[in-house]
Amino acid sequence: MILSPHKRSEKMSPMKGDVFLKPKEARRLGIMERVLAGKVSIRQAAILLGLSERQVMRLKKGMKQEGEAFLVHKNRGRKPKHAITHDVRDRIISLASEELKDASCEHMAELLEELYEISISGRSLRRIFKQAGIKNRHSRRAKRRKRRSRERMPQEGLLVQSDASPYAWFEDRGPKACLHGNIDDATGKILALWFRPEEDLYGYLMVLNLTVINHGIPVSLYTDGHSIFFSPKKDKLSIDEELAGKTVALTQFGKALEELGINHIQARSPQAKGRIERLWETLQSRLVIEMRLRGISNIEDANAFLPVFIERFNARFAVWAADPEPAFKPAPTSERLNEIIAFREERTASNGSTISFHCKTYQLIDVKDQAVSLAPRAKVTVLTHLDGTISAKYGDKVFSLREFVPQPAPKAEIRQAKPRREPAPVTADHPWRQISPIAPKPSTPVEAYLEAKRKRFRKYAF
Repeated sequence: MILSPHKRSEKMSPMKGDVFLKPKEARRLGIMERVLAGKVSIRQAAILLGLSERQVMRLKKGMKQEGEAFLVHKNRGRKPKHAITHDVRDRIISLASEELKDASCEHMAELLEELYEISISGRSLRRIFKQAGIKNRHSRRAKRRKRRSRERMPQEGLLVQSDASPYAWFEDRGPKACLHGNIDDATGKILALWFRPEEDLYGYLMVLNLTVINHGIPVSLYTDGHSIFFSPKKDKLSIDEELAGKTVALTQFGKALEELGINHIQARSPQAKGRIERLWETLQSRLVIEMRLRGISNIEDANAFLPVFIERFNARFAVWAADPEPAFKPAPTSERLNEIIAFREERTASNGSTISFHCKTYQLIDVKDQAVSLAPRAKVTVLTHLDGTISAKYGDKVFSLREFVPQPAPKAEIRQAKPRREPAPVTADHPWRQISPIAPKPSTPVEAYLEAKRKRFRKYAF
């Protein structure tokens, strides 16, 4: 007895020779019955079934020997050799609800094989979750506004997109952080990533530094219009900048790009730099989960983990550029790069060839460990490097700095006062005692005349 696909719900005993056919097998049976009856030729049956004539002949021979049961696949009802056991299935569902929560099916399949030695495809995971009634937030993506897509650059290093993404990267295990990153437009390869508490100049200088060290100097850098990249004071140039022919005030980041010879391009909308925007969507799932599995909850540990993550990510998602020859320019020496990628602050030299920086006084020191003489009111650029050390640029040279501590003035010698000499007593026969006391001023002309006579007499008497 042959059961049509519409009667599969009927329970028939296998001992009675019942054969259950799928719709495809039922259609094949109808045509093969006509072949056996001589109503349809082998060639016509091959065309109708989409098979070769040799396959039709094999079906004809099999049906003559075994009947309609020959059309049923021999593996039907058998348990697959690599079938997932109930224990593994329960383990996967448990992990998907806890440690691997919010992971996409493809990412979860990678993690299951890497960390738990469970080999399964993303398609099988989707089937398991559907049967278990578990919803995956990656199963359906939100509709995006249609925009004309821009072709990738033909060479790696022609265009690098740079951006930052503030997010709860450590979930509830640690503080919020901001991930700065550079991605190559031609290959989609992550060039550098770095965590900071918030979006700032240090984060962008760090990913630029890592990009140049590990890959070289890119031709162009694509960023948004943040004030870190483009100065809002476009009409306020310094005298030196005007003399140099500049028309736009450069930020500290812009000065670093200029010295490296990188062309700076401003994106007018987030969609214009869509490649790195899509990267953040991917990392906010993949990177968050991988840090969760490793118990990472602070910026220091996260930055230490990033090189390992970048290598695995690029091996999984990076594509080949149309032109295999990279466009990166060679990186400068470490000393020169350390000078270019730094924080810069202007200072004015004092008359004593010193500068003041963060409430301390410094001298510029040359390679011979001698203090450099500075012209009064000369301009000096203090460089704070990414590792926290400082140096100074005077003219075209870079000097180290040494804190200047003025020597205290020598104290005046304190002399003991000589004892006061007591005056000698005046004897009774001393001439001083012979002098008469001052006479009162005469009140009449006669007394004045007599007094003058007495003075004249005393003069000649002595």
